[in-house]
Amino acid sequence: MLKINMHEAKTQLSRLVERAVAGESFIIAKAGTPLVKVTRMDAPPTQRVKRLGFLKNQLTIPADFDQIATKEIVKLFEGQS
Repeated sequence: MLKINMHEAKTQLSRLVERAVAGESFIIAKAGTPLVKVTRMDAPPTQRVKRLGFLKNQLTIPADFDQIATKEIVKLFEGQS
């Protein structure tokens, strides 16, 4: 079983967690003394929420949206009110 020091575990945490999820347990040690054993939990994998397109068909964007308030914006950039 892999034994890794605390400092190295901190710098490589993501990679180590991936290995644990894949089934490879490991031990974290401090100054060579084993402290904890990291192992995969037997929980079902969580599904990511798909956010892309979540407002589809719920709103419309005007064709000239990039031209809205152009005159006012130019005035603000030129210091006019």
